[in-house]
Amino acid sequence: MADTGLQARLGAAPSPREIWGWVARGDVAMALGVIGIIVLLILPIPAFMLDGLLSISIASAVLILMTSILIKRPLEFTAFPTVLLVATLYRLALNIATTRLILGHGHEGSHGAGAVIETFGKLMMGGNFAIGIIVFAILVVVNFVVITKGSGRIAEVAARFTLDSMPGKQMAIDADLSSGLIDQDTAKLRRKELEQESTFFGAMDGASKFVRGDAVAGLVILGINVVGGIIIGMVQHHVPLAQAFSSYTIMSIGDGLVSQIPALIISIAAGFLVSKAGVEGSADKALVTQLATNPISLGMVSAAAGVLAIIPGMPIIPFAALSLGAGALAWRRSQQAAEPVVEIAPVASAEPEDEPIAQTLAIDEIKIELGYGLLPLINDLEGRRLTDQIKALRRTLAADFGFVMPSVRILDNMRLPSQGYALRIKEMEAGAGEVRIGYLMAMDPRGGQVELPGEHVKEPAFGLPATWIDDQLREEASFRGYTIVDPATVLTTHLTEILKDNMPDLLTYAEVQKLIKDLPAEQKKLAEDLIPSVVSAATVQRVLQALLRERVSIRDLPAILEGIGEAAPHTASITLLVEQVRARLARQLCYAYRGDDGALPIVTLSAEWENAFADALVGTGDDKQLALAPSRLQEFIRGVRETFERAGMAGDSPVLLTSPTVRPYVRSIIERFRGQTSVMSQNEIHPKARLKTVGSI
Repeated sequence: MADTGLQARLGAAPSPREIWGWVARGDVAMALGVIGIIVLLILPIPAFMLDGLLSISIASAVLILMTSILIKRPLEFTAFPTVLLVATLYRLALNIATTRLILGHGHEGSHGAGAVIETFGKLMMGGNFAIGIIVFAILVVVNFVVITKGSGRIAEVAARFTLDSMPGKQMAIDADLSSGLIDQDTAKLRRKELEQESTFFGAMDGASKFVRGDAVAGLVILGINVVGGIIIGMVQHHVPLAQAFSSYTIMSIGDGLVSQIPALIISIAAGFLVSKAGVEGSADKALVTQLATNPISLGMVSAAAGVLAIIPGMPIIPFAALSLGAGALAWRRSQQAAEPVVEIAPVASAEPEDEPIAQTLAIDEIKIELGYGLLPLINDLEGRRLTDQIKALRRTLAADFGFVMPSVRILDNMRLPSQGYALRIKEMEAGAGEVRIGYLMAMDPRGGQVELPGEHVKEPAFGLPATWIDDQLREEASFRGYTIVDPATVLTTHLTEILKDNMPDLLTYAEVQKLIKDLPAEQKKLAEDLIPSVVSAATVQRVLQALLRERVSIRDLPAILEGIGEAAPHTASITLLVEQVRARLARQLCYAYRGDDGALPIVTLSAEWENAFADALVGTGDDKQLALAPSRLQEFIRGVRETFERAGMAGDSPVLLTSPTVRPYVRSIIERFRGQTSVMSQNEIHPKARLKTVGSI
């Protein structure tokens, strides 16, 4: 039994149930259908089987037409190009099969090619050969010259405009995603529909050529059947000329009509499909909605039909019926249009006045405006797209500084240069620049000019010398040790520096509330005890903004709240609260500013300058201010620049170390000319931090 079962699994013939199971699968049935069409091209078939296959051709054409009429959007029938190919191949196979029957059995009479072809030939000819030929020629002209040519032109233009509009549509999707109007799943669905639309209209542009070729093939096959049939009938079968001409002409015209009528139906379906772009709903609803809703148009139709009805010699009944019907429909539409106006006019007039004002008051926190030439940055398929880099940037800044930046809105601005962009923070321009699509920016890490052919410019984020080079020079630039970045990275780097400079303004009251709300459950008790009984949420916001102004991460929010809670009972000064919090963050600060060797490079402030700053403080309590003489201030600025430039040439990025008393005031001076320089007090040095002195002022 075991051997028998193994034999059944390996070598036994499949059962009938298994065979039907395979055929029921769509892919197997499709493959068998295509093979069957190929068989029609090679093997002869009897007339009765041909009648059934021709019936299937006509029925399938009607099915395709009804599907094209009743669908709501063209993308619901994306398989139409494939269906058109299969249907055209099927009709051509039937043409060859009928040609074989006509030439082989035409001498037996007009029934030699089957009942369907004989009936079509006699019905359309009406006993007159000339009528049949003329009707067939008209069908071919209507199909080939009018419907197929018009549908092909519409598909060609639709494909061209669809491809041209893809960057703008893609940018709109990414802008809506970046601004939070849609989620990631909706954006993926819209991108997929956009891709399907471009592919569909591109395929329809080529699929229309099938129908045109089918019409030409029909004419050629008709001529071959008539001429070849008469010759074969007279020479081989000795049929009289009149009988040969009658039989072969009836069968040839019948064959041509049987093939051209389905072709005409499918051409009409293709016309419905490509001309339906931009129209919502099925064809009948769209036509009724756009043609039969205007009472003025219907009234003019009624008047024109009435005038034609009273012209002498014209048939009165049909034109009078049209006039009365169109007039009644126009009156009904006018009544329907008039009724809702009285009821909803006050509401409809009030909403449009308020909506634009509400939209005008909305402010985009972060906005990128692109010139028209930079739209390819949104659809860069070879590298990372701009939107992907912005998402990664927001995630990186959230990890580095402790709060999520607002969504970035991307818009096009025709007023900008073609290759230009503008970065806006709360609608105010915070930066601008230009990039070159198709080129790479090369920079010398030593700060010198790049010695390669290209456009010499200033890098927009830091103002360093840079050069836009051709992509072919990438390897040579890498060999010389230059830093190479693409246009999207240049723009993203500029945006990064703009965001870092404007982080205090982006940390709104709502963002602070969100940070507090998202605290872990064990830390929320601290926030509840502190806010609002000890300090207000606005005070916490100002402390966090002061930390971000010096690019200090606020990710460790519990430690910051502890520092505020410790100092708040003794002072209301934001400056003193910030200093207390910075002392709490000593480990974080020392870790963030450490060098490659793990040591914290520092530049110390001499005792002379410490005393000078301490003596220049005027006021009492929390109202102290720095009143340093301008000459001494210039001397201090010069000393800071010289010391830090020497340290930079040695490869160090040190911090300036001062006493806790003067640190806020020293920082207020340095941030005006060296914003990237960090100033730390001695209280902010962690006991386990390893220091490396690289200079002194």
